[in-house]
Amino acid sequence: MSDVFKALADETRRVILDELVGRDEQTLFELCVRLNARGLTHSRQAVSQHLEVLESAGLVHSERRGRYKFHTIDTRPLAQIAERWPIPDGES
Repeated sequence: MSDVFKALADETRRVILDELVGRDEQTLFELCVRLNARGLTHSRQAVSQHLEVLESAGLVHSERRGRYKFHTIDTRPLAQIAERWPIPDGES
């Protein structure tokens, strides 16, 4: 679970997850364009390294199809956090 917290600690990785929630199965190029539109100018290599951290935490999975690699979000590790520390009824 510490990998999940490490992955979520960085703002760029949180933005990448937000982009994948908005539209799943994006390529590295698409994610770079979307990050640039949000004012986060990172090299393709930097975004790729962020994706590796997210993959090692289990928050993102990638699948190669032909010459493209598509990235999808997996929120199951986040659910494990909520199961470990549930919010009591009546609180938010």
